Amino acid sequence: MPQSGLFADDDRINALIGHRRTVAGLQRQIRRTRLVRVVGYIGAVGAPLLLLFLVGMTALTWRRYNMAPINIFGAVVLVVLVVGCGVFTSVFDTAQPWLSNGNGTSTKQDLSVAELKLNLELAEEERVLAASKVARAAFDRQYSYRDAIPREIDRLRGESASYRRWHNWLQWTLILCSAAITGVTALYDTPQPGKGILIGLGGTVTVITSVMGYFKFKERGFNLQQTADSIEQEVTALDLAIPPYNLPDEKENLELFAERVEALRIEQRKREQQLDQPHQGQREVV
Repeated sequence: MPQSGLFADDDRINALIGHRRTVAGLQRQIRRTRLVRVVGYIGAVGAPLLLLFLVGMTALTWRRYNMAPINIFGAVVLVVLVVGCGVFTSVFDTAQPWLSNGNGTSTKQDLSVAELKLNLELAEEERVLAASKVARAAFDRQYSYRDAIPREIDRLRGESASYRRWHNWLQWTLILCSAAITGVTALYDTPQPGKGILIGLGGTVTVITSVMGYFKFKERGFNLQQTADSIEQEVTALDLAIPPYNLPDEKENLELFAERVEALRIEQRKREQQLDQPHQGQREVV
């Protein structure tokens, strides 16, 4: 291949890398912007609701129950909520990522989620057009696929650990709330404030049980970990050239590896779809 052709290929590859960085930066910024908006809504809506709740409870129990301790605790929570949301929003607003323009320069974007999504769609189209100009042989693509698998394993294990943490935290909260219901029932003979505490604990138990049953954190974490372990087993077999990757031709080994790994990923997606279906739908999918 002429030297100029090599330089042209390098320029196309560098342009494709730049587009991919832009896409990744836009995806990160969309997540950050959504998180900042959610926290801002929590501070803007949660603080007035908490204040209204305290005022209402004080008015309903006026001269019948001393609400001073609860009001003091609620005031502390209110201040922490307002200050925490304000600090979080300001920090993430000033720490939004700088996005590459694909030409070596970068600019800070401060756009709405809708505008960021539009920019992401345009960046994806530019990335696809740039990728179409970089033609690689099948063997090179298969080798790149093999090289990217460790990152996929790390992603699967990271998601699995996140689901397990959610499951463990919710399970411990459920256990503590159930134990607290028994304790409050034994300690408080008067209707108030024991009745209100029991109502809150019972509602918390109901919500946590519903969330765990709907999202199925434990099952999702188990499936992701199982898929990660299976893919890692395939990678180890390929690196050690043990069956079924003991064929004399490396290209055939890479083809077989890609086929088996994709089958595992498809099976993982099917299990995720089964978890998203109601019980009747799960039986139909299976």
